[in-house]
Amino acid sequence: MNSLRHAVQQHPHLSAWVALAAGMVVVLLASLREVALLPTQVGVLVVATILVAGLCVWIISWEEDGEEAI
Repeated sequence: MNSLRHAVQQHPHLSAWVALAAGMVVVLLASLREVALLPTQVGVLVVATILVAGLCVWIISWEEDGEEAI
C-alpha cells in the first residue's frame, strides 16, 4: 500500500489517467451491454476511450503547469 501511495505521488498525471480511463471504460462497457457490436469494434472503442482519458488529463495538466509559472 505504501508503494502504491509513493507511485501515485511520483506520477500524479499517470495515476489520474489510469483512474479516469478505468472509470470511463466501465461506463462505456455498461453502455454497450445492449448494443450488438463485434469484439473488434468494442476493442477500438475501449482504446479510443483510454486515449481520450489521457488527452483529458493532459489538457487539465496545462492549467496546473500554468499556475506554477505564475
